[in-house]
Amino acid sequence: MLLLGGRTINNLNTPIFNALRKYVNSSPIPFHMPGHKLGKGIPDRFLNDLHLLDMTEIPGLDNLHFPDGVIKEAQELAAKAFGADYTSFLVNGSTCGVHGAILGLCKPGDKLIVSRDCHKSVIGGMMLAGVTPIYIQPEYDSFFGVSSFMLPSTVEQAIKNNPEAVGVFVTRPNYYGICSDIGAISDLVHSYNKILIVDEAHGAHLKFSPKLPCCALDAQADVCIQSAHKTLPALTQGAYIHVKGNRVDVEKVKFVLRLIQTSSPSYIIISFLDIARAIMEQRGSELIDGLLEGIQCFESKIYENTGYEILSRQLLKSGETDKTRVVINVKNTGQTGFQIDNILRSRYNIQVEMADIFNIVCISTVADGIEEFERLYFALNEIDKQFKNYSRLPDINIRETRLPSQAVTLDKVMQYSYETMKLAESEGKVSRGIITPYPPGVPVICPGEVITQDTIQYIMSVIEAGGNVNGVSGGLEVEVLKCV
Repeated sequence: MLLLGGRTINNLNTPIFNALRKYVNSSPIPFHMPGHKLGKGIPDRFLNDLHLLDMTEIPGLDNLHFPDGVIKEAQELAAKAFGADYTSFLVNGSTCGVHGAILGLCKPGDKLIVSRDCHKSVIGGMMLAGVTPIYIQPEYDSFFGVSSFMLPSTVEQAIKNNPEAVGVFVTRPNYYGICSDIGAISDLVHSYNKILIVDEAHGAHLKFSPKLPCCALDAQADVCIQSAHKTLPALTQGAYIHVKGNRVDVEKVKFVLRLIQTSSPSYIIISFLDIARAIMEQRGSELIDGLLEGIQCFESKIYENTGYEILSRQLLKSGETDKTRVVINVKNTGQTGFQIDNILRSRYNIQVEMADIFNIVCISTVADGIEEFERLYFALNEIDKQFKNYSRLPDINIRETRLPSQAVTLDKVMQYSYETMKLAESEGKVSRGIITPYPPGVPVICPGEVITQDTIQYIMSVIEAGGNVNGVSGGLEVEVLKCV
């Protein structure tokens, strides 16, 4: 029985609330975002009476779109903590920051050099801005089957081939925690008098420990977008956009953010962006030290007693990885990452962030302790023993992403009518939407690109292995442009 305004309310039908409570009440081990991990990373005083923080722009509480009081002060504290000249809080996630950066930098018709392992929000931002993308390919790790480092030489060649491009947009770290040499890329981009934008959605924590790869702002990136909710003790949709140096028109970025962010920003999200900064600024280095010790112990036991491989240990010789992102290759079990993910969830009540054909990805943050890693090790050790005699999963599905041809420019896609058709019959057709395994949200096909047989086979292999692909309906249909 509930009371509302003095009246009794019974039998409310609340499926979302019910599902959330069911998950939380099951006492899961969440190796997924948000980074506060069911509130464990946030002091109780900030969680008590959370509903009382849900306010609006009344006197004394400032205005996110025109801050001159407490929000302005909090943003300045964040800029100082992260090493930016200007920081704005975002309540629409890093997607909003990505869109704001592209719209703030580019005019219709401009070229932007973009790493192909970008998040789908980058594609959306370029569509809104009328930008022509110049895609560049990161290196590829065939054992783990993932995109890895973006080489500075690849960036330089793209700049030489497209001297009119206004800037370079790279993703670092990627979903798997792989960190390209952002210092070298930054120096290179600036030597050609271009602007560097870094999608650091998965790296808001990097600033707070010298034991992790450097953050993009320390490498003098011009714009950096970070999802606080992914790796810090912040709430979902909380993010930052940082600007450094004088190459970017900050006032234009502010203007764009006022256009694309909600006119009713959540004070709860804003408050926790401030709280997350304060926690990490005061204790981040110490907390990350403890986290890394737990990960080191976990990984040592995995290597001593099981047949799994861990990405950070395999790539240490060729570049940097974020050691807090635990990527475990499960090939030797003979099972796909999707199958291991399902076993962990159904049998051990452990929920990982994502899985692909060969790997499971665990997001660990300063809210995780020894107990979480002990339970993960126990589960993986048992699973390894269960499948000890299985043949290793074959590599037939591993593929390096090939760039499709662009038949219709991004700014023209929405002008065409479209139809749906079976994915299996779509070879040669032009995609209307973004087709991407999600997570991680890295597009296989972007709007206006030609669908190839190779791509169809790859998408089908992900679906057949148990993966989810956005842009493909339950009936295995895709949207394609007419009259192309």
